[in-house]
Amino acid sequence: MKRFSRILFYLRSQKRNIVLYVLFNLLSIVFSLVSLAMLAPFLQMLFGKEKFLNVQPSLSFSAESILNYLKFYIGRLIADHGEIYALGAICLIIIISIFFKNLFTYLSFRVLAPMRNYVMTKLRSDLYTKILELPIGFFTEQRKGDIISRMSNDANEVEWSVMSTLEGLIRDPLNILIILVSLVYLSPALSLFLLVLLPLTGFIIGRVSRSLKKQSTASQETLGTLMSILDETLGGLRVIKAFNAEKILRGKFFHTNDTLNHIRNRMNFRRDLASPMSEFLGVLVLSCILWFGGKLVLNQEVGLSPESFITYIVFFTQIINPAKSLSTAFYNAQRGSAAIQRIEEILQAPITVTDKKDAAEIISFNKSIEFRNVSFAYEDKLILKNINLVIEKGKTVALVGSSGAGKSSLADLVPRFHDVTEGELLIDGVNIKDYQLHSVRNLMGIVTQEPILFNDTISNNIALGVDHVTREQIEHAATVANALYFIRHKEEGFDTNIGDRGSKLSGGERQRLTIARAVLKNPPILILDEATSSLDTESERLVQDAINNMMQNRTSLVIAHRLSTIRHADEIIVLQKGEIVERGNHDQLLAHNGIYKKLVDMQEVK
Repeated sequence: MKRFSRILFYLRSQKRNIVLYVLFNLLSIVFSLVSLAMLAPFLQMLFGKEKFLNVQPSLSFSAESILNYLKFYIGRLIADHGEIYALGAICLIIIISIFFKNLFTYLSFRVLAPMRNYVMTKLRSDLYTKILELPIGFFTEQRKGDIISRMSNDANEVEWSVMSTLEGLIRDPLNILIILVSLVYLSPALSLFLLVLLPLTGFIIGRVSRSLKKQSTASQETLGTLMSILDETLGGLRVIKAFNAEKILRGKFFHTNDTLNHIRNRMNFRRDLASPMSEFLGVLVLSCILWFGGKLVLNQEVGLSPESFITYIVFFTQIINPAKSLSTAFYNAQRGSAAIQRIEEILQAPITVTDKKDAAEIISFNKSIEFRNVSFAYEDKLILKNINLVIEKGKTVALVGSSGAGKSSLADLVPRFHDVTEGELLIDGVNIKDYQLHSVRNLMGIVTQEPILFNDTISNNIALGVDHVTREQIEHAATVANALYFIRHKEEGFDTNIGDRGSKLSGGERQRLTIARAVLKNPPILILDEATSSLDTESERLVQDAINNMMQNRTSLVIAHRLSTIRHADEIIVLQKGEIVERGNHDQLLAHNGIYKKLVDMQEVK
C-alpha cells in the first residue's frame, strides 16, 4: 500500500464518506444473503420434502439454529395461510431484500463518485502547483510532451486503475469476508477445506500479474515520447515542411506508436487473463467442494443436511464474482502503480529555490545589485566562475559573449530562477536569499528574446500578473511599447484573442506586447534578453524605440546579441566560458582591442 500513500493521504479528509461507503456495502451484502438464505429451506418445506417444526426452537448464534428458526416460521406461514400465500410472502421478502441490496449498492456508488473525483482533482492540482514551483533547471532535462503525458495520461491511468482498485479493495474483500464467515457458520469442516484452496488460487494470480507494473511503466514512458514528438511537430511544422522532413518525422512517430501498440497488447493480454483465470479457479474450487462436501453429506459424516449443503453451495457461488473483480483490481493496481510512480517523480522532485522561514519582504530597490565571488554550476557542470559585478541603481549593464558563455545563466540568477552555487548575490547589500522570492521578482520586469504570450486577449496578456489594472493603464503601457497603433486596428482591439503563443500576431507585434507587459508592471529593474535580434528592420526600430522608452530611469541588465544596440550602456561585461574577461564602456573596450573589438568587427563585416 506504500505506493498508494499519496491517495490515502488525500482520503484522510473523506473519513465520513469512507464510513458510509463501507456501511452501504455491508448492508447490500447482508440483504443479498438474506434473499439467498430464504430459498433452500422454504423450497424444501413447500414441496413436502421436510416436516414442519411444531415447537419454536431457541435462537442462538449458529447456522443450524438460524435455519431451524426460519423453518419454524415458514411452517407456521404455510399452516396458517396456505402454500400459495406463503409462496407470495417469500417472493415479496426476496423482492424487498433485492431492492434494498441494490439501493445500498447505488448509495455506495453515490458516495464513492465524489471521493474519486476529489482525489483526482487534488492530484492534478498538486501536480500543476508543483510544476509552477519547480526551478527552471528541472525542465531543461525533461521533455515537455512527457510532462504533459504525466499530467493527462498518467493521471487518467490513476483514476481508472488505482481508484477502481481502491474501490474493489474495500467492497470485494468485505463481500468475500462476510460470505466466508457465513460459510464457516454453515459448515466449519467444509470451510477449512476452502481456506486452504483460496490462498492457493490467490498465489497463482499474483504470480501471473507480477510483470504488469514493468510493462505499464514502459507503456507510459513510450506514450510520453509520443506526446513529445507531437509537441515538436506542432511547434516546428514550418521547418518540417520547408525541409521536406515529413517522412523523417512520420517514421519516428510511427515507430514509437508501433512500439506502444506492442507493449499495450502484451499488457492487455496479461490483464485480461485476470477475470477468466479467477473464474476458472473459482469453479475448480467449487467442484472440489461439491465432490468433497457431497461425499460427506451422502455418508452423513459431518451432520450437514442436504438443504444446508445447498445453501452452502449457493453462498459460495457468490464469492466467484467478487473474487474475479478483486483479481482484476489487483491487475489494475499493478498498472496504476507505474503511473503513480511517474507522477511521484514530479511531486517529490526537490524545490531548490525556496524562501527562508524568516525571509524579509523587499519593497523597493534603492542602491545596487552586487555579484560577489559568484559561481554557478548545474549538475556538476560549472557554468559561471568567480563573477564580481556591481550594477548601480539607474545604470545599464550589458552582457556580451559567444553562445554558451553564460550570459543567460548570469541574468537568471537575479530573479532567482537559479541560486548561486558559491559566493553571494546581494540587492541593496542584503543577500537575495534573505528576501521573499515573490517580493524580489516583483521588482523585476523581463523581456525575453522569444516572446512568451498566452492564448488569451491582448489586454489580459499585457496585464499578466498585475492586479486591479484599468484599461487606461493598459493603453498607456501599449503606447510606451509602440503597440497602441496596431492594437486599435485589430477587429476587437484590446479584446482580440491572439491565438496559441500569439500566432495571430507578427513577430514585432508579439515582442511589443511583451514590452507593454513589462511597462505596465513598472519595475525598477529590467532584464532584457535582446528582443530585436530576430526582427525585420521596421519592427526592430519600433521595438528598439519601445525598449529605449521603457529603460528610462530604470536599472537594466541587457543580454546583447546585436552589439550596436548597447553602445550607450554604462558598462559592458564580456563573458567567455563563464568568466569575465573584459569590462568597460563601448569606447574603452574598442580601444582595448580585445575580444569585444573582434565581436564588433565581425558584426560590422556582416
